[in-house]
Amino acid sequence: MTLACGLDFGTSNSTLGRVGATGQPQLVPLEAGQATIPSVLFFGFEDDQLYFGREAVAEYVTGADGRLMRSLKSVLGTALFGDTTRVKARRLGFGEIIGLFVGELKRRAEAELGAELTRAVVGRPVQFVDDDPAADRQAQDQLEAAVKAQGFAEIAFQFEPIAAALDYERQVSTERLALIVDLGGGTSDFSLVRVSPERAGRPDRSDDILSTAGVHIGGTDFDRLLSMAQVMPELGLGSKTRDGKRHLPVAPYYDLSTWHRINRLYDAQALRDLRSTMREAVEAERVETMMMLVEDRLGHRLIGAVEAAKIALSDSATTDLTFPVRDRQIHTEITAAQLGEALEASVAKLEETIAETLRRAGLGSDAVDSLILTGGSTLVPAVSTRLRALFPAAEVIRTDVLGSVGLGLALESRRIFGA
Repeated sequence: MTLACGLDFGTSNSTLGRVGATGQPQLVPLEAGQATIPSVLFFGFEDDQLYFGREAVAEYVTGADGRLMRSLKSVLGTALFGDTTRVKARRLGFGEIIGLFVGELKRRAEAELGAELTRAVVGRPVQFVDDDPAADRQAQDQLEAAVKAQGFAEIAFQFEPIAAALDYERQVSTERLALIVDLGGGTSDFSLVRVSPERAGRPDRSDDILSTAGVHIGGTDFDRLLSMAQVMPELGLGSKTRDGKRHLPVAPYYDLSTWHRINRLYDAQALRDLRSTMREAVEAERVETMMMLVEDRLGHRLIGAVEAAKIALSDSATTDLTFPVRDRQIHTEITAAQLGEALEASVAKLEETIAETLRRAGLGSDAVDSLILTGGSTLVPAVSTRLRALFPAAEVIRTDVLGSVGLGLALESRRIFGA
């Protein structure tokens, strides 16, 4: 027997959903009984093992020698997709690495379900790449090839916010006009959708999707912006050379703050460039700390600490970030107000994209009955407060921020494949 499923391969977390005998969608446990698994791989150099999800993060955090790969979805449709990553004596392309992760999800789900998965509805953002239809199409093709290589013979795609709408529709009793706000790790997507119990049974829902829009902004961008604003200055960003004629190069700080670019610093030329910068810098000790951090390959751990600080500011006005580097420490206090300032331009871009979504439908904000928030980045106060202010009369519904897309994709897999 072969089955169909919904596959939500996310920038930060992934899920796999399936509609069972009850007719209700469920997420398949993928790691230690949990339905979500971080979209992370760790290639262990000491034991030649490949780790996934929380196990991958644990191996990395304990200091095991190896290569951590995260935010892989962000490279789809970009020039980075053509790069390769050295894993000991091998060089792996990003398509192959994504395939390894998807293949592991498939194997775990099949073991749980006791049957082979051969058909999948795969979630995708409204835009993989902003304002570039050719690159967007290429991104979907790259993801489709990676998924198909793992044994999925039939693949369909559905927008992630539409999947979230399908999940939400199960709980409505009357017709609603919903704006689905899906703020994920790498992209932010918006869809205006009519939902109702009667519409849920229709085989074709295209008329119910009034408009969609998306922008390539997400949680990993928030991490980068917070890092550049509050953490990288502790390593010399914004300081000048000894002669006072110029500022230090920004590029290595940008790479160190960007999940999928950190590995670019881990080569001999990058270290030589950092040593040269240190010799020229008026704040040489700060740059030396950065050089030590890169030499010890602590970049992903540092941006993980930045992400943890961002999350902490969802519930607190201030948080301390303290990060050890050999006999030194990077330390800074970060406030929710500073996080808001760092994200100001990005939040404004989200608002512009929402306005475009409404414009495409020919509607005003007062027409929206329900504001459906999904995706982890909707928990950031600087974001959620602005979203609620845009739609003061709408009922705010917060879904399972990590699971609603996978559940909706499962429903779509039953509609398309019927199994």
